[in-house]
Amino acid sequence: MIKVVLDNQILKYISEIDRNRYSVSSFKMPVSVASRLRKNSKKKSSYASNRIEGNPLTYKQVSEVIDKDERAHFLKPEQEVRNYFLALNYLEEKAVLKEKFTKKMILDVQKMVVKGASKEKTGIRGPMPPGVLFAVYDQNTGSADYIPPEYCDIDGLLDELVEYVNTTDDHPLIVAAIVHYQLVTIHPFEDGNGRTARLLSGYILNFNGYGFNGIGSLEEYFEYDINEYYDSLQMGLPALYYSGRDNPPHPEIWIYYFLKMVRLYSTKILELQPDTDNEEYRNGLTYINRKERELFVLLMKEYRYGFTPIEISKRIGTTNRTVINRLSNLVKAGFIEPVIVKERIRFYKMTEFTIKFIDELITDLS
Repeated sequence: MIKVVLDNQILKYISEIDRNRYSVSSFKMPVSVASRLRKNSKKKSSYASNRIEGNPLTYKQVSEVIDKDERAHFLKPEQEVRNYFLALNYLEEKAVLKEKFTKKMILDVQKMVVKGASKEKTGIRGPMPPGVLFAVYDQNTGSADYIPPEYCDIDGLLDELVEYVNTTDDHPLIVAAIVHYQLVTIHPFEDGNGRTARLLSGYILNFNGYGFNGIGSLEEYFEYDINEYYDSLQMGLPALYYSGRDNPPHPEIWIYYFLKMVRLYSTKILELQPDTDNEEYRNGLTYINRKERELFVLLMKEYRYGFTPIEISKRIGTTNRTVINRLSNLVKAGFIEPVIVKERIRFYKMTEFTIKFIDELITDLS
């Protein structure tokens, strides 16, 4: 089992990530933008994580495949990215419910990852035929890059990992890094080990409040330099699991790398905030027609603290229903919101977003 001693560099990384986490938690992002960003982030993660494993699809192809009807026929590379996307959704729900990390969760995620493959690929790998070595082979040379533990040791190693996660007082960032390393290193499955490890280390982050609102893709940073990713996992150790990878002498090699990637990822999310405001501003303006814009300008100038459809209909000389219809699009665009009391709309008011940009909106729409 990998054991980590905190040093100044690790503490520095954790402190920087915690600062980013605090800043991101203060974001007040419109629901429509947050939902769109979360979906796009999961698409990017599905693309990057499968790219690490050699999936040939471009990001554009991945996005199109994920948006396709689930009843369509999918080729293997397409099925792989869809599987990952659905696994992200599954774990997102589990994190909301605060479900603890279990061996069943590990097995369920791997089953989702390899859906569509042969049944032999699902579940913990079994014994090899006599004279056959189970190993991860270099595709170019044919030599063994990594020889995982014997199949008979896998259950015990997974139990040890689950117990660690549920009993340790290590920092959640360290726990996530260890889950990632242990699942890749134990290599409990014939297929899907790396993807399962990345998904479940992400789950640990999300479960403990380091999911950064589901925005951004940590997998993108692992995929950016695949050689650095694998070199950090291997730590320069011999190929055989029992020759040091079970208890690496310098685990900080992997921990530094993992924390550095989380820091870069979380820092990038901080830079998204101005862009999301501008995006919502532009999208909202294109969503409303001329009559709605005219009404919106009037409301911002004279009724910014609240109004009812009846008083507005009297003011502009139209029916109450017409005003309500125009307001509905302003609500959808995120500019106006209803104030509901006892399940009935009592009046309408400007959203925080509108108040923030009210001068710019009046100038642009007048």
